[in-house]
Amino acid sequence: MSTADSEQNLIRFVLREARLLDEQRYEEWLALFTDDGHYWVPLARDQTDPVLHASLAYEDALLRQLRVERLRSPRAFSQQPPSRSHHLLQTPEVERMDVAANAYVTRTQFVYTEAQGDAQIHLAGTVFHTLAVVEGALRLRLKRVNLLNCDAALPSIQLFP
Repeated sequence: MSTADSEQNLIRFVLREARLLDEQRYEEWLALFTDDGHYWVPLARDQTDPVLHASLAYEDALLRQLRVERLRSPRAFSQQPPSRSHHLLQTPEVERMDVAANAYVTRTQFVYTEAQGDAQIHLAGTVFHTLAVVEGALRLRLKRVNLLNCDAALPSIQLFP
């Protein structure tokens, strides 16, 4: 049995990924991505291109690593006090499960809360995980976070919705 030959394994991956973020286990979270994987938060509804159109975030391995290092740095003024997050997820739906092409896509509705000191922000949206099996384990090729109000004036988001 391969890692991705059941919908339950895909769902478990999505739930674990959110848990790693909420527990600030960022190094383990970074390891979930393929070498060429991206984390993307589009700026516009139905945005199709992260390169030729501005995005709220479009991060490759280097940019994700830099953000994690900034979050861990005692010199990061924006993290005094440190931010915390909570992902509340609906049950992920498997949208694509193509074993022959090694391509799997899940869709999950979410409510995200980020707290820092006395302040909290709440965001809602849909996240798409595009996955592949690499060396026997599921890995993220793309995490696309479609915020419900992506085109609104948003507060500063410190962590990873």
